[in-house]
Amino acid sequence: MTFTPVMEPPAPVEALSDILMRIVSELHDVAYLIERIEPQLLDLGGAEILNSPDAMKVMQGIDLAVQKSRGIAEFIDTITGEIPLGWTVDVATALSLVKLAEMQKALGGATRHGHSQPLSKAAGDFDFF
Repeated sequence: MTFTPVMEPPAPVEALSDILMRIVSELHDVAYLIERIEPQLLDLGGAEILNSPDAMKVMQGIDLAVQKSRGIAEFIDTITGEIPLGWTVDVATALSLVKLAEMQKALGGATRHGHSQPLSKAAGDFDFF
């Protein structure tokens, strides 16, 4: 009787710095998308929206979310420069937890050009899927 062990294929590994830079790109994309909300709210509510304390809190929350997203992106970008080139990780499990297909592609290394949300569509336009 011959026993042949079943060998699992090696897990795909990628350079940690490459993965972190893709995260930086996604965070900048998130900040951009959040930033686009503010002018839309002003268009919907008019200038008088700025007189409402609750509306001002929402606007300040939007600004804070943008600043935090960009700040985290810059932090990760900066520390990525200190990571040794030989450090690699397997992101297969982490990618399986990401539910948005476009984000999964971007974080998985597929090239995506531009922002995740199309800028040319008018309000009310949508895609059936």
